[in-house]
Amino acid sequence: MGERAGGRQTGPKCIAILGPFASGKTTLFEATLARTGAIAKHSSGTHQIGDPSPEARAHGMSIEACFATCDFLDESLTLVDCPGSVEFSFDAEPVLTAADAAVVVVDAADKKLPALQVILQRLDELGIPRMLFLNKMDKSDAGVRETLKELQAVSSVPLLLRQIPLRKNGIVIGSIDLAMERAYIYREHAPSEIQPIPDDDRAREVEARFSMLETLADHDDQLMEQLLEEIEPPRDAIFDDLAADLRAGSVTPVLIGAAEKGNGILRLLKAIRHDVPDVTETRKRLGLHAEGETVLQVMKTLHTGHGGKISVARVLSGAIADGTELPGAGKVSGLYTLLGREQKKVQKAGEGDTIALGKLDEARTGATLTTAKDASPTLASIAIPQPVHTASLRPRDRKDEVKLSAALQKLTEEDPSLVVDQNQESGETILGGQGEMHLRVARERLEGKFQIAVDTDTPSIPYRETIRKSVTQRGRHKKQSGGHGQYGDVVLDIKPLPRGAGFEFTETITGGVVPKQYIPSVETGVREALKKGPLGFPVVDIAVNLAEGSYHSVDSSDMAFQLAARLAMKEGLPQCQPVLLEPILKVEVATPSDATARVTAILSQRRGQILGFDTRVGWNGWDVVEAMMPQAEIANLIIELRSATAGAASYEARFDHMAELTGRQAEEAMNGKGKAA
Repeated sequence: MGERAGGRQTGPKCIAILGPFASGKTTLFEATLARTGAIAKHSSGTHQIGDPSPEARAHGMSIEACFATCDFLDESLTLVDCPGSVEFSFDAEPVLTAADAAVVVVDAADKKLPALQVILQRLDELGIPRMLFLNKMDKSDAGVRETLKELQAVSSVPLLLRQIPLRKNGIVIGSIDLAMERAYIYREHAPSEIQPIPDDDRAREVEARFSMLETLADHDDQLMEQLLEEIEPPRDAIFDDLAADLRAGSVTPVLIGAAEKGNGILRLLKAIRHDVPDVTETRKRLGLHAEGETVLQVMKTLHTGHGGKISVARVLSGAIADGTELPGAGKVSGLYTLLGREQKKVQKAGEGDTIALGKLDEARTGATLTTAKDASPTLASIAIPQPVHTASLRPRDRKDEVKLSAALQKLTEEDPSLVVDQNQESGETILGGQGEMHLRVARERLEGKFQIAVDTDTPSIPYRETIRKSVTQRGRHKKQSGGHGQYGDVVLDIKPLPRGAGFEFTETITGGVVPKQYIPSVETGVREALKKGPLGFPVVDIAVNLAEGSYHSVDSSDMAFQLAARLAMKEGLPQCQPVLLEPILKVEVATPSDATARVTAILSQRRGQILGFDTRVGWNGWDVVEAMMPQAEIANLIIELRSATAGAASYEARFDHMAELTGRQAEEAMNGKGKAA
């Protein structure tokens, strides 16, 4: 024991700060920066750099990752405040790819277990070491061990309590560090006062410390022998075990404090400095064998008002200087360290540094860049989540259409979880995202940052229509004017096809009554007529056969036969008992098990057909509910689901089939209330 961690790693580190919404992440972020001297003393209830955008300040929440590089005890540390709201959580994905570890902030006064589980599960999938910071201890009257027991239910990794609270008259006034065996009395926005452990708390400390050592002994046979023989292990060996188990992902250390008052911050910083791995371990996790090359991972894209495009990246190996050419991305024009939106220009950056690179026009969030002339390696595939909330956009001033397209491109570069789709059928520009607030902020940015006023609406539903009955219909187009006239004559057999069969055109002409050169024109006329049927929607699942007809040797033409076919379809389709079709989606909702009944009720109220539910594989206490649901009912579904699940539920939907729609809903669709495409 004593050599497992391989010593303290001293290179520049990058730490992602995560946590459920309103857990106090940004407060911890700024309190930590204040303790390092990077910013002025933190003020309660205000944020100096953690809410860098007007939209974040307006809504009182983090909406994008915020980077700040500081020094602590002569070592470089970059902290990244990642959004807590599930709607903006994708911003953490490219950050986590290149981060060395995560600090997960948990609100001790109001535990948000499902949201916490989502975060911890993702860290498990990525194999990222993490610490838990139990925040707002000054406002909690719950026992820390009881709290830990509840938190353990959503963590697949053992939670290791490193500190226990010191209380006076029921109020937390400090903590006892179980590794150091010291008491720390909190002082507001100042380092704690070190004191001996009070006699009244000694028994509690001994019990909690032994529990910590037992957990560590699960991964250290020598420590296990010492505990069995009641030998006090060396303190250095305990610290080595703490670091080794954190880096291996065997345990999740839990520290306590109150970020708003600056309590527990210094112990957290020292734990990061001593225990957290640096970029050498991150390279191993990503499978990077650089062999002297300069390799960078892009964590965030920003479009600034004056400096243009900025790519925030981690130097995984090698070094980079201003003016460096990065094949496939461009030439670096400006190199900066970040403190929120404040930029400090530097000439070069080394291995492990987190740096902002100016004007790399071709660089994208999540991309791996290198100075090598061959293709850049792809270290991590970042999957864009499927949109769960959509809106159609249109500029209030038509002259802004080109500006809107360019602005949306910049928005999606900054936030790849925003998805833009141009619906060719309806002509709509559809913006998709992860929730109502997500799209609201995007609209505010269009209007504030890009000066484009836009209107939004619910996207059109791609209704279709089909027929139930077969009909034979003649269509004759005959027009005589000066010179050549127009003549086309067709007899069409129109019949329904099975659902999903599409369109089928055939001909059974005999005797050349319609010359072969005009048959393609007949099909063209039929297809044109199917673009809008008698109910006002495109017609599908239909077969048309050209059975008879006639022509004129002089007056017949391609256009005449097209018009004859369109006339036959226009007159024939209303006789075929047309019926409306609506798209049906296969929906899979992931939900905490205690909300499954509420979720199924929501789906049923939206005309959903429940197919069943099962446990979510690999997720303790979660289910997946499957249902068939009309696309017309999907709008705002995510709002109801999250309201019923404390913000934790998510869903995926894909087109499954078209189904007949009759009654009131069909009438509303045909009257325009259903927003036909």
